[in-house]
Amino acid sequence: MTRHSFFAIAAALALSWGGGAVLLSFPSPAFAASSVIEEGRAIALDRRKGNCMSCHIIPGVDSAGNPGPPLIAMKARWPDKAKLRVQIHDARKLNPLSLMPPFGAHEILTEEEIDKVVEFVHSL
Repeated sequence: MTRHSFFAIAAALALSWGGGAVLLSFPSPAFAASSVIEEGRAIALDRRKGNCMSCHIIPGVDSAGNPGPPLIAMKARWPDKAKLRVQIHDARKLNPLSLMPPFGAHEILTEEEIDKVVEFVHSL
């Protein structure tokens, strides 16, 4: 049975049992990923949250400074998202002399917010 057939049968059964219209929603993984990236972008650019642009150049964003490296070619520079997450959570674990705020260790961002920022930064 193909995936399409399964959903067609499930929809037919739902309609026959309920006797009315039923909305079946199956979110697209690409849409979900895009949504998470946009949420991560909003957190990263929020001056009360990530405020990444105060230290990093981000393509398409006015940046206040550049003491940190530009956030470009991130998939090539950080192919391992787990290491990128460590960098954002507490950069001192990878570089004890880092000037980057420990966003997770100091609870500036929640764990969920860090996950979203990782997705955004990794998309750059």
